[in-house]
Amino acid sequence: MDLQNYLPCAVEFLGNLAQEVKNYDCLCLLSVDDCPEVGEELKNCAKYDAAFEKEISCLWSKTLGVRIVYSPVGKLSDYEDVRKYGVAAGKAIARARKAGSNRPVIVLPRNSDIKHAQLITLLGAFEELYLPIQYREEVAKLEKMSCLGVFNPAGKSFTLDLAKQIEVSRYVARDIGVGDPERMAPPRVAEYVQQFLKKMPSKLTCNIISDPVLLVKEYPLFSAVNRAAHSVERHRGQLIFLEYVPPQKARKTLMLVGKGVTYDTGGADIKAGGVMAGMSRDKCGAAAVAGFMALVAQRAPADVHVVAAMCMVRNSVGEECYVSDEVITSRAGVRVRVGNTDAEGRMAMADALCRMKELAVQSKYPDPHLYTIATLTGHACLAVGEGYTIVMDNGPARAAGHGLRLKETGDEIGEPFEISTLRPEDFRFHSGKVKGEDVMQANNLPSSRTPRGHQGPAAFMILATGLDKHGTKSDLPLKYSHLDIAASAGEYPEMPTGAPVLALAKLHLNL
Repeated sequence: MDLQNYLPCAVEFLGNLAQEVKNYDCLCLLSVDDCPEVGEELKNCAKYDAAFEKEISCLWSKTLGVRIVYSPVGKLSDYEDVRKYGVAAGKAIARARKAGSNRPVIVLPRNSDIKHAQLITLLGAFEELYLPIQYREEVAKLEKMSCLGVFNPAGKSFTLDLAKQIEVSRYVARDIGVGDPERMAPPRVAEYVQQFLKKMPSKLTCNIISDPVLLVKEYPLFSAVNRAAHSVERHRGQLIFLEYVPPQKARKTLMLVGKGVTYDTGGADIKAGGVMAGMSRDKCGAAAVAGFMALVAQRAPADVHVVAAMCMVRNSVGEECYVSDEVITSRAGVRVRVGNTDAEGRMAMADALCRMKELAVQSKYPDPHLYTIATLTGHACLAVGEGYTIVMDNGPARAAGHGLRLKETGDEIGEPFEISTLRPEDFRFHSGKVKGEDVMQANNLPSSRTPRGHQGPAAFMILATGLDKHGTKSDLPLKYSHLDIAASAGEYPEMPTGAPVLALAKLHLNL
């Protein structure tokens, strides 16, 4: 199956560096010890350049007759992790490009005691080579590097195929995440998903719901957000359901719901003061879901059942937009009072999450675990800072130790998590305030000015979907985890990261 279009360039594995490097125009190194052939040359450079082990250098190797870019990874402190390798590799590729390289070789770490250092090094190089989808389509078809060589000093122990599979999945996630509000408007996301499904080696079933009558009837909270956008054909909301059924009896079921707000104006509670720019990235949760499903299709796990929903919608403003004070009955029969139309992400996902709950209950899927993945709150960015995903477990997921396992997995693979705990006050905050309403969707302050501003939305989704009836002491406990990726998805102008595809895959797909 040809997936070359979902890689940044051709990728070749070198068996013998000294013999094959003549076919390339740059050697990218992260450590002097990784390439003994030029070790003495690099050590001599360090003798007269005190910054050699601190800054990127570009030099010519007389021994191998090739340009060398040296991007020192240096020593890791007690508080650093494998991400340092990805960053160093990305800087090496960027410098090689500036030097005029079109066929670089990335030399993987030889003796690192950090687990997955080789994998993260290569993924860092891939990430730097990525070009946004619109740039590729409209401008830079000839600007892609022609080839990336990969050399492993330790021999063939590195699995290049796995790295390529992961990159394909993150490529899909980046494409959807980075596309502007028109290139990746909901109908065009649906087209993109259908196109990549045709090229995936394992079959995923796809069901797209866009009929407004059906949306109003079965997904009323999503439909409310979609109301203003629906009047513009090219902006009409799409619920994209994907499913992978394993060849063997499933031992567990993953049920993923991703926030796919292709542009967030804030709606009637419009984003003012210059904070609307960058809101085309509000679809990175759904983009991550698509990337994860692309990896599932490639890996074809024998006993893991995966169901996913991408909630693609534009939060537009106009005479049709939903407004604060509306009371809307959710799919679960919960009466929701709208408090702020800029809290649209939880509205867009809640009914799809309810559908997942129904499937878990009615179909009796084995060991189901429900997830929502969303760039949901600015509060998450303030709470943990750039580069970190927050995981919030409900009672059954917490009892299973999920958050800690995901955090440990993320630390190991370079997609770190912080754990937040849902408390009684998060549920009280969203309880109905007057007769006739069950749940308050949001207050009218930004999350960044609301105490516990990133925990509340998870409590809302539990209440609005009826998941509160499936706690640890219920007849049918259901594990549910909310992942707020606002701080880890990649904020404009940086490229989308694809988080948390890698950590979820490591935890659930046995990478």
